[in-house]
Amino acid sequence: MKKSIDPRMHSAEHILNQTMDRMFNCGRCFNAHIERKKSKCDYRFNRPLSQMELQEIQTRVNRIIAEDLPVIEKYISISEALDNYNTDKLPDDTGDTIRIVQIGDYDACPCIGPHVESSGEISGFQITSSSFDRGVLRIRFKLLKNLIS
Repeated sequence: MKKSIDPRMHSAEHILNQTMDRMFNCGRCFNAHIERKKSKCDYRFNRPLSQMELQEIQTRVNRIIAEDLPVIEKYISISEALDNYNTDKLPDDTGDTIRIVQIGDYDACPCIGPHVESSGEISGFQITSSSFDRGVLRIRFKLLKNLIS
């Protein structure tokens, strides 16, 4: 993971991932490119999303942002992480403890990246486009200065 990742954008990715999994039971993205101005997440999927679905995703992400949920980190044993979280992306040389980043009661997952202290710091989330090709759904997004719905 790049050291220069924007904490606001990275935290928004977590909320998007949880929203996608809750809405479509698709799991977290398998690939992400997180930048300060725009980002993208790739999901294993079986079809493109409708405009109505994209709007609903955006609305739900913004609702979580507006709730101003605390973002905390905790450290747990690797065995507890294996029992409770998807650890497929962990490197083979992972130590005995794992850092879990939790956004209120909405999302929790292993992560090494930087994050905001509360979801309200993220501001507005906007899906800029999406595409579907050979089982991969890509969602591109950016953050706005003011919260949108």
